[in-house]
Amino acid sequence: MAYRIEGLAPDLFQDLFALDDAALARRNARRVVADKGGAYPCRVGLRWADEGETLILLNFTHQPHPASPYHASGPIFVAQGSLAPARHEGELPPMIAERLVSLRAYDGEALIVDAEVAEGEGTRALIERYMDRPDVAEVHVHFARRGCFAARVVRA
Repeated sequence: MAYRIEGLAPDLFQDLFALDDAALARRNARRVVADKGGAYPCRVGLRWADEGETLILLNFTHQPHPASPYHASGPIFVAQGSLAPARHEGELPPMIAERLVSLRAYDGEALIVDAEVAEGEGTRALIERYMDRPDVAEVHVHFARRGCFAARVVRA
């Protein structure tokens, strides 16, 4: 089954970059400047932020289904320069391929029907296995060590 790994829509976050630090704090968000590359994963561009790049760290509802017991949110980074959501057709973006990840397969009612951890090529194989299942509507990828939402996987 063909799949696509999608970044989040940038218009959800662009207004945050115009806010001052006090206004961000009132929204439980923070402005962060990447002190090194490969450490701050942008959920719009599905890429590592470059050293010196400005990001916003905020809480994001990644499982918004209100009737699901799996309704969930957590911290994400969004880079200021990410103007379009990434779309990776049948391939893993490096920020996912390079990390140990947790994959959570959800059905059409936003209930988890399967979950596992994987790394590298094992991630690709597990995504393909989940997307071949008729009861799986989408897969959420989380960074396994910190538990943060990384990306959504849908059928292409």
